[in-house]
Amino acid sequence: MKEPSSVNPQSKSGLKPYLSPLAVWALSVGTAIGWGSLVVTSRTYLSQAGPLGSILGLLIGLTMMLLVANHYHFLANRYPGTGGLYNYVKYIFGYDRAFLVAWFMFLVYISIFWANATSIPLFARYFLRGLFRFGYLYTIFGYEVYLGEALVTLAVIGLVALLCMKSKQATAHSMVVLALLFTVGITVCFIAAMIRHGDTGMTMAPAFIPDKSAVRQVFRIAFISPWAFIGFESVSHSAAEYKFKHSNMLRVLVISLIVTTALYIFVILLSVSAYPESCESWLDYISRLDEFEGIEGLPAFFATHYYLGDTGVYILMASLLALVITSLIGTLRAASRLCYAVAQDGILSERYAHLSEKQIPVNTIILVILVSLPIPFLGRTAIGWIVDTTTIGATILYGFATAAVFSASKKEKLKKDRVLSAICLGILAVFLVLLLFPGLFSDRTIETETYVLIAVWSLLGLLFFNRVIRRDHARNFGKAIIVWIALLAFIVLMTMTWVERMNEARENAVMDEISSYMNGTAENDLLAMDKEQFLAAQRQRLIDADQASVLIITGLFGLSLTVLLANYVSMRKWEKKTAEERDLARTAAFTDSLTGVKSKHAFAVQEGEMETQIMDGVAGNFGVIVCDVNGLKKINDTLGHKAGDEYIRAACDMLCDYFKRSPVFRIGGDEFVVLLQGRDYEARNEILRAINAQIEENVKTGKAVASLGLAEFNPETDQSFHQVFARADELMYARKTQLKAMGAVTRD
Repeated sequence: MKEPSSVNPQSKSGLKPYLSPLAVWALSVGTAIGWGSLVVTSRTYLSQAGPLGSILGLLIGLTMMLLVANHYHFLANRYPGTGGLYNYVKYIFGYDRAFLVAWFMFLVYISIFWANATSIPLFARYFLRGLFRFGYLYTIFGYEVYLGEALVTLAVIGLVALLCMKSKQATAHSMVVLALLFTVGITVCFIAAMIRHGDTGMTMAPAFIPDKSAVRQVFRIAFISPWAFIGFESVSHSAAEYKFKHSNMLRVLVISLIVTTALYIFVILLSVSAYPESCESWLDYISRLDEFEGIEGLPAFFATHYYLGDTGVYILMASLLALVITSLIGTLRAASRLCYAVAQDGILSERYAHLSEKQIPVNTIILVILVSLPIPFLGRTAIGWIVDTTTIGATILYGFATAAVFSASKKEKLKKDRVLSAICLGILAVFLVLLLFPGLFSDRTIETETYVLIAVWSLLGLLFFNRVIRRDHARNFGKAIIVWIALLAFIVLMTMTWVERMNEARENAVMDEISSYMNGTAENDLLAMDKEQFLAAQRQRLIDADQASVLIITGLFGLSLTVLLANYVSMRKWEKKTAEERDLARTAAFTDSLTGVKSKHAFAVQEGEMETQIMDGVAGNFGVIVCDVNGLKKINDTLGHKAGDEYIRAACDMLCDYFKRSPVFRIGGDEFVVLLQGRDYEARNEILRAINAQIEENVKTGKAVASLGLAEFNPETDQSFHQVFARADELMYARKTQLKAMGAVTRD
């Protein structure tokens, strides 16, 4: 892992600090809650666990998120760059796992963005008498799509994008104002309801859903709690833009989480504090919501109107609109900065790694908008399935953040962080298992279609990863096969879960038809069949369904394996090319270009290995000869550098002739080192006498002359390789003096 001090993300990102703590808080809480906090809460929480079960589940979720917030604080202070979790995972686990994180992170953020964008028509249906409900196009998955609503959704998306592209300061100020607006607005409505509730005679009982385990209800809400908080961590993508110390990030995140939890609790209690006269209790009201229209179909708004009249509704309407706009701004910022960060690493095209003159990643904002253009035409039902993926996606992302902290704290020997992250990782793993394998948990927390979407997204991830590998000239990706296995596992598991759900639905449908046939209420064409024909047709129906399921699973698995194989081929291609380039580079780095012996770099590597052996007490016998070529300067000055090079090569050839079994290193212009080993070490004194005799003869004949100094390693006194080298160097200089006295030409 890189040390934090070696990372300088700001210089790479180009983003400038401008965000105050209040602006970061507004971005955090504004991204975490949106349309669903006021509108969907009654269905997702109250209908499954009641008010007390929902509150306790949320508090468990808050506890988990506080641990996660501490993890993001831990990581952001070490890697404070753009890209948030992608950036952290990249430095700790490598680029491949970072890609996996980025792939699911983008799905989470874009899902939240789409959910809040398509809530604009719903807002108009509830509060503006369907003002934009014109130009009927079609019905998709039971939801009617109108041209007017699609156009107003696109207009809101465009206005939010324009704000984010034109001014960072205006965006931050807008987030602060809107976040304060919905925080104060919801709080005022809640306080008013609680003050006046005692005089209504209405009760908030039951605290839990009757006839179900209270503990199970609480943990059911806890399992889906990441949905309630996802987005609070999105401010980590803007860490390079903080205009305050990163050490204050935890405080901002904690306040954001507490405010988010409080607002959810306020809405839950507000929703059960009043109900129509036709309902016996809040539970009866919640179970019959489909019978009501307008604000009566929204428990929080009905209660607010009950206590505060139209004024309360207007306050809550403004709060809801502020929630939607802040969520749009926050998720657009997060998704665009994530794309900007991955573009810097080559995952996206280079054009997305550029900033405008105002240091805004305009191109990535445009990218997110372009991807979102078809969404208003898909209908709210399909978007609901996509949003369901955020629960699983959030659990995966928070799990990666926790794993990153565990790895980093283990290396840094921080026991407290390691223990907390291990506990959190275990809990998140349980959450993920129960979400991915709903058979272990009888209640359905995730819609069936969601599993199809995750399988398709994982398959697209494999395809896109192949593109990344093929374009990866920097050789950053394709090194961790676990990423491919994870995506393949998601495809298989999600497909199997979807097929299981579909088969279960078909079996129920068959049983219903059999029941209606037996009691005579079936359709006439079925009643016209005799019993044996009817039962045979139903059996064949189940057999056909099973065969179709096998074909679907086999087809997706085969397609995934094909993509996996293509990825492997691309990776092997780069590995082969990289190995060839590495071998060439290593040969060039470890070989002296003038003499052909080992280079100075090779000596540094060898020296490091010898130092380690000496420190570990496993170094064997060896000796070091330090050699200096005499008279090189005079030859260069009188005969030229070409003659000087020939003189160096002649001296080197002499060393190699005498020390045939030991590596020779050229560590400077006229300096050589011989590492004596094996038989050369055993015969060192004889070889040294022979080469010195040759050198003394060369003094007379004008051939290459060199001064040699030999030192042996003594395990009892030598504590480092440098000590041996220093003794040899000293003896070399003594020999140089001797040769000078004999009349040799020495170096200045």
